[in-house]
Amino acid sequence: MTVASRIPTFCQGIQHFGDSLPDFEKYGKEAAIAPGQTAISSPSDPIAVYQTLLAADALRYLTLQTTATKESGHPGGFASIAEGIAALVMLGYKNIITEVGHHAPGFYSTMFLDRSLEDMGIKTVQQLGERFREMHGLLGHLSGQIPGLLNPAGPLGQGQHFAMAGAKLHPDVLFPVTIGDGGLGEPYVMSSFAHFHTAYPDVTNFLPILVWNGYSQEHHSMVSTKPNAEMIEYWKGNGFQEVILVNAEDFDDANQPGDYVDSTRFSFQKRLEFVQAVLEATDKAAKSAMSGKLTVLIVKQLKGAGVHKRGAQSHNLYPGDSLENGYIVSALKERALPPEAWELVRTNFERSAGGPASHHVVTEKEFPLPDLGELPLQEFPLRSEKKVATTAMGELIVYVGKKDPNFVITNADGNAASGINNVNVGLKIIHPTPDDTYFQAPKGQVYEPLSEDACAGLAASLALFGARTLWCSYESFVINGLPVWQTVTQAMAELRRPTPSTITLFTAGALEQGRNGWTHQRPEVENYFAAMMRNGNVFPLFPCDANSIQACYEWALETKNKGIVITASKSALPVLTTLEQTRQALRDGGVVLHETEGKKKVVFAVVGDMTLIPVFDAALHLENEGIGVRIVSVISPRRLYRPDDVAWQGSAQPDSHFLDDEGFERLFGGDALIGVTGGASGMLEPLMLRSSAKRDVFSWKRGETAASASQVMAYNGLTAENLAKRAVELIG
Repeated sequence: MTVASRIPTFCQGIQHFGDSLPDFEKYGKEAAIAPGQTAISSPSDPIAVYQTLLAADALRYLTLQTTATKESGHPGGFASIAEGIAALVMLGYKNIITEVGHHAPGFYSTMFLDRSLEDMGIKTVQQLGERFREMHGLLGHLSGQIPGLLNPAGPLGQGQHFAMAGAKLHPDVLFPVTIGDGGLGEPYVMSSFAHFHTAYPDVTNFLPILVWNGYSQEHHSMVSTKPNAEMIEYWKGNGFQEVILVNAEDFDDANQPGDYVDSTRFSFQKRLEFVQAVLEATDKAAKSAMSGKLTVLIVKQLKGAGVHKRGAQSHNLYPGDSLENGYIVSALKERALPPEAWELVRTNFERSAGGPASHHVVTEKEFPLPDLGELPLQEFPLRSEKKVATTAMGELIVYVGKKDPNFVITNADGNAASGINNVNVGLKIIHPTPDDTYFQAPKGQVYEPLSEDACAGLAASLALFGARTLWCSYESFVINGLPVWQTVTQAMAELRRPTPSTITLFTAGALEQGRNGWTHQRPEVENYFAAMMRNGNVFPLFPCDANSIQACYEWALETKNKGIVITASKSALPVLTTLEQTRQALRDGGVVLHETEGKKKVVFAVVGDMTLIPVFDAALHLENEGIGVRIVSVISPRRLYRPDDVAWQGSAQPDSHFLDDEGFERLFGGDALIGVTGGASGMLEPLMLRSSAKRDVFSWKRGETAASASQVMAYNGLTAENLAKRAVELIG
């Protein structure tokens, strides 16, 4: 029988097939995962060990050929953990997460072998290469749209949040997460583990797997000089009770130099011994994590093991690294398997965990949520005593938490500092030390690490996995948590399932934190959110009072697959709107708070709540001069874009509603338009794009130490006198 006649259909496109393998007749007759089973019977079974080695080489081959098809991508890092991924699959674990976006082609190869990618029409190796790094295909970094993969991955130091979120929501499931030794140098990985374990000591069913390969993207990793004992002590010193290290060097019979070696250069027998060690260590680590011990598995093997180059040079391919390139061809031939071996690997991967990951991992189905019923909204009388908006929202947060036991609110700077101490009272800060003074208890729902990354990471990851959450902070500080939040919002836009929106509450510290100076006055982050509005599923909201904020949260809780940023003051301010007015503003973008007629009409479009104070004062100046004024509170700027300005069509759960031209003219039409914000000017872009009136913008410039909000606004030119003067100039 010729090789061609033996090739399985899924192997179409494979460039090179290997000859017969040693002992294949003995260990390759039947798949190690038997029919009707979901995992191998024992990690020490010689048949299972042998076939795990085949799986590791199959993963390396596919990763290299797929990336070489496009002369682009990252094969080297994943290659050093191929045995570990193969071991997880053979042991029946498929809820696998990664912190390393550059491992994407390896994860795609895993999903190809277990047939998950057939859900997106990828059935052959040829199609695997064709769809790599193509639109609607396999993106260069993990996204939210690939069947069977649980999490997006791009910026380093984030993936552990997804593993911990999955573990919290699914206590009977193991969530392994691969972490690169380059990523370990990010500042947040270990601290996020530590705080989570302190808060949730019983949740240990996540398993960090350190890919200790000695190299980062373009140089040695910063932990490459650590002795083995020091690395073990590092993890133990950070609270890990079980630290399991498998070092490829212990099996090296090829006399490779250095502390990091390539197991594919061992003799076949030593390769099998190394694979067995990885299998047994993975099995031990998994059982340890599932039994209540905080556990880490460390696999020490040279970066690029078994692919085209070694060390940092294996990290990515460059133009010219094609399927015809000499060292690419040589590497593929070294890893090439005979058709029978490919069939065996495919059978094992398909049977593992009961079938393709795309049908079995936890993120492939909607997480069940308890019904919230009717929110206890409290409508305050118009222009009655001043109310704190965040405190009003806090009452709703407590209600949600009591209705939904999986709900978590995170806040690095403290809820009391954000005007929502009522949340601490009602839901309790999670801490192993009960203390009524600080409203803390072991089973609370308020997660308060002093790290925006940890706050954003857990809240956003839980939302992606299907739970309700809220991330709170001062607006000034959130920038350190935004990379993971932005990653999740993009993933939500690509998901094939509905999931609760990731919601935030940011108190606008810029105008309220005058005495603390510029460190607490950094609203420039609003331009970040303004840019994200064009993504299609991101909605910054600016409620103008205590009624308005309740309506905003009410709306946010009903949405799916969106990123919703609520920014509000923690100061007591006048009540200017009814609940229904804000509900309408959430559809139209804004609400008219004040209007008078005159010889000409000046429109103030105001983003924020405290900024309304000088605007109302400016209106008095203008009206005394016979000039008509309309003051519009801009609640949802995204509604004010034109449909073609925003990529809403490509979003999951698309929201196609934008204020039409007639509605825009009704709100903002006049002789002059002045956009006013105490934050960054980007939020006013849709107004400036659409208005045909003479127009200008008043916005934040920089922070300064001041005694009051009005003094901070004056420093930034946000005074009634300046606003009135510019209005007169525009209509003159």
